[in-house]
Amino acid sequence: MLTFVGLGLWSVEDVTMRGKRAIEKADFVFAEFYTSHLMGSKIEELEKYFGKKIRVLSREEVESGKLILQAALEGNAVLLVAGDPMIATTHVALRIMAEERGIKTKIVHNSSIVTAAPGLLGLQQYKFGRTVSIPFPQENYFPTSAYDFIYENFSKGLHTLILLDLNPRPMTANEAIEILEEMESRKKRGIIKENTLLCVVARAGSENPLIRADRLKKLKKEDFGPPLHTLVLPGKLHFAEAEALVKLAHAPQDITQ
Repeated sequence: MLTFVGLGLWSVEDVTMRGKRAIEKADFVFAEFYTSHLMGSKIEELEKYFGKKIRVLSREEVESGKLILQAALEGNAVLLVAGDPMIATTHVALRIMAEERGIKTKIVHNSSIVTAAPGLLGLQQYKFGRTVSIPFPQENYFPTSAYDFIYENFSKGLHTLILLDLNPRPMTANEAIEILEEMESRKKRGIIKENTLLCVVARAGSENPLIRADRLKKLKKEDFGPPLHTLVLPGKLHFAEAEALVKLAHAPQDITQ
């Protein structure tokens, strides 16, 4: 048996009762934190809470699946994932590999930034287009596919959830905005400008998450505190969404006009 357990967005306190039972009954417990981090609890706290030794796997170890699948053939294995387990395609692929080998799989769902960010901002979930990720630029590597998908969403009036790189460290919203501006300078489609409305969600799932909505020129100068940070670039706003951004995220009043 292989069970995928979502840990939620912030700390060990977010795990569901069903997830806790699955972990306590497991013979082998693995975790991966490259698709997302659990910023409110360290691995030692997780081990103490669940009473289990947890082996943290690298991206390569999860993608190959060898260690996890062998454990699942020998007993009950659990893979811990921040957020909801099936948001990442890597975990879907691992589940398929398990089923192909005759290993039964289960999923214990939990909260995800995909729903938490829109909820915190007061934006309507069904009005989001494709989610994009912004990686840290490297020497001779500056991908701009995220910009293309943002443009595609925006041209349809859809909002875009923008996830930020976690390696080698969590990217800040300010860094992501600078990268978006560089993408604009290369693509020149006019969607990332000084007056572009942008939203920042910081530390979703914590006791005191931060949400802000304002023009890009103002947001890029603000300090949003510790990670994790997420961006949302709104498309065409429903009047109720505009009102929510003003009242909940302190957006400028003129967006309701």
